[in-house]
Amino acid sequence: MQGNVRPETMERITTPELANAFIEEQVKELRAQIGDKKVLLALSGGVDSSVVAALLIRAVGQQLVCVHVNHGLLRKGEPEQVIEVFRNQMNANLVYVDAVDRFLDKLAGVAEPEKKRKIIGAEFIRVFEEEARKLDGIEFLAQGTIYPDILESDGVKAHHNVGGLPEDLRFELVEPVKLLFKDEVRVVGKALGLPDNMVFRQPFPGPGLGVRCLGAITRDRLEAVRESDAILREEFALNGLEGKVWQYFTVVPDFRSVGVKDGKRTFAYPVIIRAVNTTDAMTATVEDVPFELLQHITGRITSEVENVNRVLYDLTPKPSATIEWE
Repeated sequence: MQGNVRPETMERITTPELANAFIEEQVKELRAQIGDKKVLLALSGGVDSSVVAALLIRAVGQQLVCVHVNHGLLRKGEPEQVIEVFRNQMNANLVYVDAVDRFLDKLAGVAEPEKKRKIIGAEFIRVFEEEARKLDGIEFLAQGTIYPDILESDGVKAHHNVGGLPEDLRFELVEPVKLLFKDEVRVVGKALGLPDNMVFRQPFPGPGLGVRCLGAITRDRLEAVRESDAILREEFALNGLEGKVWQYFTVVPDFRSVGVKDGKRTFAYPVIIRAVNTTDAMTATVEDVPFELLQHITGRITSEVENVNRVLYDLTPKPSATIEWE
């Protein structure tokens, strides 16, 4: 699969048989390209980078070095899942970097969404560069580029944040899924044995929960986003909405209101629930979540999540709203 143009004759990967044929072909090509050298991958735990990691593990094993940077903006349990799946189950050569304090210190007091995104992206590049310089013999850089990235951004997957490495770290690129669409990547991931909750993960913004903790990020509101999001995902899974709703998440804005808990007045944050359906992300409709379920989720969030006393449901389609709040 050379070049950046998908052949018109290329069959869409829709079955395990086609996925296995693709995997076999890619393993051969990866071994031919990499030889006995080492390859570096920024492993976020998202669908694309996880599938690339699993492909490379099958092709070159310990020659792959995965770097997982925990910037503190991931969803609940995601860093632990990356370690469990790749290091413990797949025996990957995984470097785990706890950079939570470093990122949150850089973001302290920054409220403007685009500035937050730039800080997160730039700091990721710095952390990744530092880890890359600690390693010897790296000649290749793997990326989870997929075909829509090529169509939309001239082949550079900017949200993986490795496109800005210094000139002396210009590794040769390895992009084994660059001619696949997202649904095909998922079929390949399933065939590679990755868990369903990783393969069929919802779309997740590059800056992570940083764009769902509105305004200047604080640790208490960030934790409220993480915990309320976990409750929402758990309840949607238990009530048959996982896989039915395209994207659902919580948002915590930077203001508080008066409430009551245990007979005492509180001054705490609201949690906003967003649940939308779309086919192309250009427009989106709001999921009609049963009111009884919303009441149950509200009860759980207000009782289990600290510093929260209200739950709101965002009823706005796209347009006029966007899917994310920032």
